Amino acid sequence: MGTAAGGSLLACRNVSKHFGALAAVNNLSFELQAGEVLGIGGPNGAGKTTLFESISGLNPATGGEILFEGRDITQLPPEAVCHAGIARTYQLNAGFDSMSVRDNVRVAAYFGRDNRVIPGFRFGRAVDDQVDEALSLVGLSDKHAELFGRLPVVDRKLLMLASALATNPKLLLMDEPVGGLNPKEIDQIMNVVRNIVGRGITIILIEHVMRFLVQLSSRVLIMHHGEKIYEGSPQGLVHDRNVVDVYLGEGASQRLGALLEGQGAG
Repeated sequence: MGTAAGGSLLACRNVSKHFGALAAVNNLSFELQAGEVLGIGGPNGAGKTTLFESISGLNPATGGEILFEGRDITQLPPEAVCHAGIARTYQLNAGFDSMSVRDNVRVAAYFGRDNRVIPGFRFGRAVDDQVDEALSLVGLSDKHAELFGRLPVVDRKLLMLASALATNPKLLLMDEPVGGLNPKEIDQIMNVVRNIVGRGITIILIEHVMRFLVQLSSRVLIMHHGEKIYEGSPQGLVHDRNVVDVYLGEGASQRLGALLEGQGAG
């Protein structure tokens, strides 16, 4: 897996995103190494999704720079960012309701890897192989013929994930992958994410379900009012007074501490 000479897969340097006088992301810097899982948390309105919009090219940054494998991608359009090796999922379950699971992923595999100025009439065997691999990885192979619009919420999330994986990303951005799911479904997604990490794909995930965030992340970044207020280990998160005061609260902090302590003992 390629990285820049300095070792960072992704580097955000003093990144800002302004909407008029509002700084949704304010002078934010961090680096991401290949193979890491970076978890991003923070209150609603902290700027987390706006950061994803800037990295993925949907709403480019108004200040600073974003480097991917040493290449400046700050102002690239979203399709170029995707073709460079960055894919993402969304809070809302995006897909084509009237198309099958398989055809949804086919579209992603076909258009997500290369420029298709003049699309062909057939997807081709290589695309179908990519689709098979992505569906298998998320556990949807047996549902390949079902319509997206008829899937339960957890399977819609898994299909979005399969579509992202079919683009062959080096970096995967996941925006609230378990929002609205029950504990059993959260564990299901957690196992899928661990399998993805095992394939060597680097991940940044945004999530409010903190047990999901801390159990998967090798490093955690907490945002508030567009700025970074914490960056470090999941274990250190619960002892940071600022994070407890503005985000977690005492009760959640104590529960997370117990969870992490039990995880370490295991």
